[in-house]
Amino acid sequence: MTISTDAGRRRIGDLLGSGEEQILQRWRHISEAPADELREMYAALRAAMSPAHGDFSDVQGLLAEFSRSRARLELTPSETSRAVFALKEAVYETVEADGDSDALRGFIWFSKLIDDLGLFTFETYSAAREKIIRDQAEQLLELSTPVVKLWEGIVAVPLIGTLDSARTQVVMEKLLQKLVETGAEHAVIDITGVPAVDTEVAQHLLKTVAAARLMGAECSISGISPQIAHTIVTLGIEFGDIVTKATLADALAHALWRSGVQIRDERSTRFRFKAETT
Repeated sequence: MTISTDAGRRRIGDLLGSGEEQILQRWRHISEAPADELREMYAALRAAMSPAHGDFSDVQGLLAEFSRSRARLELTPSETSRAVFALKEAVYETVEADGDSDALRGFIWFSKLIDDLGLFTFETYSAAREKIIRDQAEQLLELSTPVVKLWEGIVAVPLIGTLDSARTQVVMEKLLQKLVETGAEHAVIDITGVPAVDTEVAQHLLKTVAAARLMGAECSISGISPQIAHTIVTLGIEFGDIVTKATLADALAHALWRSGVQIRDERSTRFRFKAETT
């Protein structure tokens, strides 16, 4: 932004200086924003309006931080930009009281300047709010996609809810990271909590299994309900040589067997002993 040194703009600059406390007080009352923030922005605006300066980057920097702080507080974009627009009303009262024709002509330019700064504030708020929403969505994905250690050398990813491209990417990254951290050779993807499996979901699962295999881990899929099995067959989806199990317990038993772990059912032994002694 650049400004010329005509009489109207000079007069506005003079009024901003002579009527600073009155304008700030009125601006604070209208906008209901913190006084220290308004004073800092006011000083930067006055400096930028001087003929020797003409650079509004400092003002925009303060407004950007002002917008981001309001976005974090979940205030609306209208409330945020209205705090900037309120300066026009506060300054106009001083211009009107002054009654000078140069001041009135200069206020037209000043009003357009504040409109531009208000629009900048609105756009910055929107960008900041979108980033906050994206970050929150990523955090929710992280929380809803845990990778747990079931046994030495065996990890599992219990999935609940809809599986889409974004979530599959998180599943893949977290699973591969866990494989590196633990050195696990077996991974189980449990889809018991996934409501439906279509072609897209199946492709996501296959990519995750392929990625785990590249890390040297055997991967199996558990939680295949009768309904999902019927859907997979109907759609003609081929899982190839991927091991699939009905329950997570079955998948764990398979992984333990592949790991060479011997499992003995002590309950069966006790029941057989009781039967033989009666």
